[in-house]
Amino acid sequence: MASNKIALITGGSRGLGKNMAQAMAHKGIDVVITYHSQQAEAEEVVNELKALGVKAAALQLDTSNTKVFPPFVAQLKETLSATFGVTHFDFLVNNAGTALYSPFESTTEEQFDYIMNIHLKGVFFLTQQLLPLINNGGRIINISSGLARFAMVGSSAYGAMKGGIEVLTRYMAKELGPRGIAANVVAPGAIETDFGGGHVRDNKEINSQIASNTALGRVGLPDDIGGVVAFLCTDEARWINAQRIEASGGVFL
Repeated sequence: MASNKIALITGGSRGLGKNMAQAMAHKGIDVVITYHSQQAEAEEVVNELKALGVKAAALQLDTSNTKVFPPFVAQLKETLSATFGVTHFDFLVNNAGTALYSPFESTTEEQFDYIMNIHLKGVFFLTQQLLPLINNGGRIINISSGLARFAMVGSSAYGAMKGGIEVLTRYMAKELGPRGIAANVVAPGAIETDFGGGHVRDNKEINSQIASNTALGRVGLPDDIGGVVAFLCTDEARWINAQRIEASGGVFL
């Protein structure tokens, strides 16, 4: 029997990353998630995935620190061998990230660098270092944001990095095409999670303002996103490449 395909999802211990991992498992895809500090939560997700009938593992990774990437890649190789009995994986989902709500005029260089390291530099160099482990014919899915298309006060640094990711994805698609690797962007709108300290979920004023500006009349939920990412890893999505898919319910049209 052929072994399952394997997805690596950064930031998979909570929020959208957790939902993506669950959606992958429902499609019979084995999963490796990374977590920054929430080891207990990550292990809980691993157990949930195993209960869905797939193999799963969790590895610690600080996606903002390129110096830890080589040892992480070595650890991933060991995990692929020990847990999955393989040397390569198929799908990379660059999901890990943090929010920054700061006006343009007062955003510090330190804040800017931190957001850049996580959302742009980290994605660039982690993907680069993982390329030898990605199977030919694999997929790369980079998570962007609606904030790369529309502007909201306080998200200049974050939105700029996500804009960079969208351009970078097209270059990945172009340069990795000879290996049959497709690269796409999924751009969620505002989602009710603990992201940014529950900024959208817990602030009723922000929540209702976004819902009133969304064609489908509500704010997004994690279940609105995970399945889109999982779909991009199926055979049905094999001809989708270098695309930006916004999953926002039609916000700010």
